[in-house]
Amino acid sequence: MSIDYHIAADWHYYSVPCRLARQQAGVRLSAATAGVFHRGQRVASHPRSLVRHAYTTVPGHMPESHRWHAQWTPQRITEWAAKTGPSTAALAEAILDSRAHPQQGYRAVLGIIRLAGSYGDDRTEAACARALALRSYSYRSVKSILSTGLDRQPLPGSSPAISPHPAHGNLRGPGYYQQEGQTLSCPATPPSTG
Repeated sequence: MSIDYHIAADWHYYSVPCRLARQQAGVRLSAATAGVFHRGQRVASHPRSLVRHAYTTVPGHMPESHRWHAQWTPQRITEWAAKTGPSTAALAEAILDSRAHPQQGYRAVLGIIRLAGSYGDDRTEAACARALALRSYSYRSVKSILSTGLDRQPLPGSSPAISPHPAHGNLRGPGYYQQEGQTLSCPATPPSTG
């Protein structure tokens, strides 16, 4: 049995109580079940799986510390991020999706959530919106945006508000083209110059 409290049988890994890690155990496979025995006593029973190189794990077999982390799911992490704001949740989802295994992004997302404690929800949300716009899906990027104050600048690609032209005699508004209820239009054919 391995250090990770799973035993290999027919290219699949089945969990056993963690107290038995590194001890000798046997497996009896039937068409429907995989039974694990230690010193002649059945210590685990699992539905048989034919998925190669996959794991079947009973949460009760896990050490306490592993059970705590098993409760962390990508959905739960994203929900925590959503408490800061929608851009923070979207960035969390992008970070988790960009990793080969979502768990590899947990630390980055939790770090971003902690930044809201230092910088406030509004600034963290603005920094996450900027990181999304830049497609920079990392804790370091959000931290840099906040520490340099870029979260207070307009987002890249957003156009500044269009200011109206100053009024002067050479500009004509829409009223110039209307005379007593009728609209002036250009003639269909230009006048001949001939």
